[in-house]
Amino acid sequence: MPAKTWKTRPAYFVLLEILQKKGSMSDTDLFEALSGECPDLGLRDLNELLMRLEISGKIRTTSMARGKRHIELVT
Repeated sequence: MPAKTWKTRPAYFVLLEILQKKGSMSDTDLFEALSGECPDLGLRDLNELLMRLEISGKIRTTSMARGKRHIELVT
C-alpha cells in the first residue's frame, strides 16, 4: 500500500499564485491551471476553495454566462 505524502503548498496558495501571475480568468481556465499543480483536486474542491477565498476577501467572483464565472484577485 503506497503511503500518501503531504503537499508542500496548500491548494489555496497555488490558486492565489496562479491568479497573481496570470491575472483574472474564468473558472474553467483556473481549474485547468490548478489541476497541473494539484492533480487530485476536483471541481467540488475548487468550488469550496473559491467560496472560502471569496468569504475571506481575497478573490472576487462574478457570473459571466450560464455556468461560467470570472475570478479576479482583490488587491
